[in-house]
Amino acid sequence: MYVIGVGGGTGSGKTTVASRIKELLGGDMCAVIPMDNYYRDMSHLPMEERRRQNYDHPSMIEHELLAKHLRELLQGKEIAIPTYDFTTYTRGVETITFEPKPFVIVEGIFALYYQELLELYDLAIYVDAEADVRFIRRLKRDIDERGRSVESVVEQYLSTVKPMHDAYVEPTKKNADIIIPRGGFNEKAIQVIVRYMMEKTASGK
Repeated sequence: MYVIGVGGGTGSGKTTVASRIKELLGGDMCAVIPMDNYYRDMSHLPMEERRRQNYDHPSMIEHELLAKHLRELLQGKEIAIPTYDFTTYTRGVETITFEPKPFVIVEGIFALYYQELLELYDLAIYVDAEADVRFIRRLKRDIDERGRSVESVVEQYLSTVKPMHDAYVEPTKKNADIIIPRGGFNEKAIQVIVRYMMEKTASGK
């Protein structure tokens, strides 16, 4: 199994890159694990306190469980990926059955942050994009998909998203084997990455 980490700032185009790689390799060959599914469950806290948590800090991801799942996949085992409700900040009862594939992509803002995950990757990719583009994409996503107001998204971006990006996400560029500029629509870069992955696996290196 060939494991790829795809990191980068919020709204940079990570999901687009991961989805495009999967499309080019084929669904039978490649699958994506969204790191967002591994946010820690906040059901033990009152709703107001849940809202006050800093969800843009790396401590909010249960990376220990994700690393355990990747090791199990590498052993040929099936895993149960958690689900997460971003409107209530809680984990769902249901899980997603995930079977080993020749290519597995881990995608998320902190995909290149945790050392125990970096040690499991065969390739680390950082997706880069301008800050204003990333903010607009996050604003649209949080309003459309997570029921947030414009005011709450802007307040969160200024108070936690940008400071956390500068402190914890941007520095993970140094852990990348490849940096993709211009976000998720850099088709030439994606094509080069896919060819490289296929050549490496074909050669057994």
